[in-house]
Amino acid sequence: MTNPLQSSASDILPAAQTEFVMTAEDFSAIASILHATSGIHLSPSKTSLVYSRLAKRLRALGLESFRDYCKLVSGADGVDERQAMLAALTTNVTRFFREPHHFDYLKKLMPGLVDKARRGGRVRMWSAGCSSGEEPYSIAAVVLSMLPNAPELDVKILATDIDTNILAKAKEGLYGRDAIEPVPAEMKKFFDPVDKGGSRVSPNAALRDLISFRELNLIGPWPMKQKFDVIFCRNVAIYFDEPTQDTLFGRYAESLNPDGRLYIGHSERVNDPRFVSDGLTAYRLRTGGR
Repeated sequence: MTNPLQSSASDILPAAQTEFVMTAEDFSAIASILHATSGIHLSPSKTSLVYSRLAKRLRALGLESFRDYCKLVSGADGVDERQAMLAALTTNVTRFFREPHHFDYLKKLMPGLVDKARRGGRVRMWSAGCSSGEEPYSIAAVVLSMLPNAPELDVKILATDIDTNILAKAKEGLYGRDAIEPVPAEMKKFFDPVDKGGSRVSPNAALRDLISFRELNLIGPWPMKQKFDVIFCRNVAIYFDEPTQDTLFGRYAESLNPDGRLYIGHSERVNDPRFVSDGLTAYRLRTGGR
């Protein structure tokens, strides 16, 4: 998942103690741009980390102050730098089979989805905020463990993230030795060893056939027209303010098939009445709730 800064900081840093001047107005401008473009909420407690992450961008761009940087990212010529700012101010924390109970729940759903696919039905799953790819690859591994010929049927997994750099890493599917430790032994067949003890999702693995990686801003337009049977959106909404969270979960309700499932992070809660609890941080779309 793509998560924003997680450490705390104090007030605006005194100019005398820093390489660049950052005023409260500068911080507010950066926070506003980040919120407007991604929905991520930054409180003033993140000031020091915003400074340290973006100071690298100022050096790379040859800028002398955060006022100049704010001018750049707020202007018409700042599209690329807004993307670079987003990448700098987010930290991607994920792993294979993270919060394993969700994958246990998915296994329980699979017999119904297997039957649906074998009858010629469309099965769609979405990893929203897929980060470096561990989540969608884990979903695909569960699907293939119970439906080995899934790529021959109408079964697809959409994996989206706002950060194009992390999406490129996800598509590459290259991971260190420690990263694949949580992968069950019977599913490690989908990975090929590489130099220095790492592993790569095999170019011929059915995992790749099931997944489509796409750039998507969750607070922007969604081009998908088909509804989903399962949506994973874990440890993403917690970084939005409450109105944005409510809007997001409402859109998920509209995007699920009847009796569809939504899996969220351990610190998140869904208040939309169209959802009912279906286990730990798992929700089922209420039948007839639309």
